[in-house]
Amino acid sequence: MDQTDKTLVADAAKAAASIPSTQGTTGSDRLVAPSTDRPRILVVANQKGGVGKTTTAINLGTALAAVGERVLIVDLDPQGNASTGLGITTAERKVSAYDVLIGAALIEDAVVPTKVPGLDIVPSTMDLLGAELELATVQRRSHRLRDALARMPRNGKQRETSDAEKAMTARPYSYLLIDCPPSLNLLTINAMTAADAILVPLQCEFFALEGLSQLLRTVERVKTSLNPRLEIQGIVLTMFDQRNKLSDQVASDVRTHLGDKVYRTVIPRNVRISEAPSYGKPALVYDHRCAGSKAYMKLAAEMIQRERAIRRSAA
Repeated sequence: MDQTDKTLVADAAKAAASIPSTQGTTGSDRLVAPSTDRPRILVVANQKGGVGKTTTAINLGTALAAVGERVLIVDLDPQGNASTGLGITTAERKVSAYDVLIGAALIEDAVVPTKVPGLDIVPSTMDLLGAELELATVQRRSHRLRDALARMPRNGKQRETSDAEKAMTARPYSYLLIDCPPSLNLLTINAMTAADAILVPLQCEFFALEGLSQLLRTVERVKTSLNPRLEIQGIVLTMFDQRNKLSDQVASDVRTHLGDKVYRTVIPRNVRISEAPSYGKPALVYDHRCAGSKAYMKLAAEMIQRERAIRRSAA
């Protein structure tokens, strides 16, 4: 990481830390989630394309890392946009999510560090397009990712580099975010089977609502047959345009039907968010002052608040 990137990451971390996550919390506890003995696995999914799944995974992961969490993103989309958006080159994808799913590699050997301290990724390649066919006759084909994650050391794989990075990688992951393809195929089913909960980015447009009911039905089927612990962690409204009355109407309809499952934080349409992937950087690093970056930092704060409540109720 060059000095400019280091400065940008530091600026993003300061900006994130300045946003309180809950009322009544002070100091360093304001935004950092409590440590657990296993990472919280969240799948970012929606079968509709172009709703902000990858953008949400990248920037939410960056926001969590900026406030001290250690995060692993698993890129399960054959397009590999999460990998590209975090600056992972083709040469760095020697071991990918495909190798993990077919059993050719351990997941910790596929982990690649990003330029954001505390944020790693299991990259994707186009080989994932053939994974569904190759796994068609394999036993526990829907559990391939779940089994791989269960075998992974809690801190991934320590890298022998600087003392600072060795100290960083000695800490266990607190969050795993799985970025899914825009379809309800075997890759997405693997992600849902491995996850604790699902985070659904929902574009503020009419057609996005049509696919939401289908996704919710799929979640119920997975919960019944494959993963009883799977829950809806939340619905994130994305690409909100305050100049468009339809955005307000869609947001109102979703909140009416799903209530508290819908996050208060709304992600606006923002050109800086669109520009950031072409530079191989999260928006929070590319421009942490833009409206989109601020929204994702607020989303991270609200998500951690929800996670605290979930852990308190489970205790």
